[in-house]
Amino acid sequence: MTIERPWLKQYKSGVPAEVGELPYNSVAEMLIDSCKKHHSKQAYSNFGKTITYQQLDDYSQQFAAYLQSKYKTGDSVAIMMPNVLQYPIAVMGILRAGMVVTNVNPLYTPRELKHQLNDAEAKAIIVIENTACTLAEVINETGVDQVITATIGEMIGGVKGTIMDFMIKRVKKMVPPFSLPGAVSFKSTLKAGKSLTHTPVTRKLSDIAFLQYTGGTTGVSKGAMLTNQNMVSNVTQTHLWIASEITEGQEIVITALPLYHIFALTANCLTFCMYGAKNILITNPRDMPGFVKELSQNNFSVLTGVNTLFNGLLNTPGFEDLDFSSFKFALGGGMAVQKGTATRWKEVTGVTLAEAYGLTETSPAACMNPIPMDDYNGTIGLPIPSTDCQIQDDDGNPLPVGESGELCIKGPQVMLGYLKRPEETAKTIVDGWLKTGDVAVMDEKGYFKIVDRKKNMILVSGFNVFPNEIEDAACLNDEIIECAAIGVPDEKSGEIVKLFVVQNSDKLSEADVIAHCKINLTGYKVPKLVEFRDELPKSNVGKILHKDLRES
Repeated sequence: MTIERPWLKQYKSGVPAEVGELPYNSVAEMLIDSCKKHHSKQAYSNFGKTITYQQLDDYSQQFAAYLQSKYKTGDSVAIMMPNVLQYPIAVMGILRAGMVVTNVNPLYTPRELKHQLNDAEAKAIIVIENTACTLAEVINETGVDQVITATIGEMIGGVKGTIMDFMIKRVKKMVPPFSLPGAVSFKSTLKAGKSLTHTPVTRKLSDIAFLQYTGGTTGVSKGAMLTNQNMVSNVTQTHLWIASEITEGQEIVITALPLYHIFALTANCLTFCMYGAKNILITNPRDMPGFVKELSQNNFSVLTGVNTLFNGLLNTPGFEDLDFSSFKFALGGGMAVQKGTATRWKEVTGVTLAEAYGLTETSPAACMNPIPMDDYNGTIGLPIPSTDCQIQDDDGNPLPVGESGELCIKGPQVMLGYLKRPEETAKTIVDGWLKTGDVAVMDEKGYFKIVDRKKNMILVSGFNVFPNEIEDAACLNDEIIECAAIGVPDEKSGEIVKLFVVQNSDKLSEADVIAHCKINLTGYKVPKLVEFRDELPKSNVGKILHKDLRES
């Protein structure tokens, strides 16, 4: 069946339709080459401490040598850390040791952690001390035989690092007691690695590089097997898309999204590393005043994030006073970018907030708006090079332009499958198409727009109502910071819309919100119930958790 690709006409000059031959055979090869090419440039900075690409190369080789002294090629090693300097060193070290990275959310419960470590068959884990107590609860029920602990101040070093760790442990009491016999410190593994021999490992494009687990919002978390081909392809695809706006070795990238999440992992840790950019690691982006202070100290050019992060910055005093003269582009993903946020972002920063789309299963980038873009357009953009997108009905038949259905994706970035779950893989990848579970529509120019997740859809008197549309309309009210819509049972219409609202004052009433929505929405889409909250439940990367609201 021939795939219609109307989006190709919208590609900027110089952006090829296909990736072509990949420049590297593995992620490790790509990172090593970047470190050699940009050896004198600054690579990562955290709490004022910066390491160069040469140091990243040296440290990662030492860590790789340590791992090779204990484990074999293809073994899985877990990382359970926030954005600290140890993270990129660990990722590069694991990969150049010929092993597989499995990223773990530091906020996991013991049950979730135990499941992932056992499912991934992790041999070792690098864990930040702040959450080591969680690991201690389940370590004896896993196959992990080596724990490597890290502290936030460890790589900062000197008096500053010592004081930081003392304050975190003794004053702020942010490290609950834990017992992990046989654990070694991250820094001690680097020291040990200096006296060990690192043996270069040749990995193939078909070899697994990352076991990246899905959020587990429904059922048990699944490990997406992402190969070297998946990851190198996605970095190359992104590179082709944004190359005209990037100056190699000159960019300063703000990395506030956690690197253990696929978005920041590929976009920040890998893609901008290939460019020789400097990544400013934000360990706690929830501290918005501290985040804004960090931004004020760096002449940043790129910022990636999710809608809630951009919204949070816009509502933090001091953000609008920052110097945006070097700011080139902001890339939003992970959840829908709302029009109200995008409009205000452009007014404050002078930069259009460009929306992209991806999934863990697509490494993640699949669609992206052209960069730079003039104005927010409410779409997820165009399929990136070597990527085909199609809107399908429930039977897998392609739908015409303008009709909504499930967004399905083909491309070299699509995962190999779910680890140990052939049945789940077969349900998700059908005839080569990855079924995303997202309802979308394509316009005449080939731009795609997400309508909503299938599972979030609200059915009102037989009409499909999508939360994104309601939330976008509600947030056009300047007094609404953020909101989330769900369906609740109703005897008359099956379901009615309930809207959870966070406002920036106490002026709004339920009637005010409903009246505002009536101006912007058809009657059956207007919320019948409004509940005000101080905050909405969110995932570790800032996605609003509709499931939690439905269960509350």
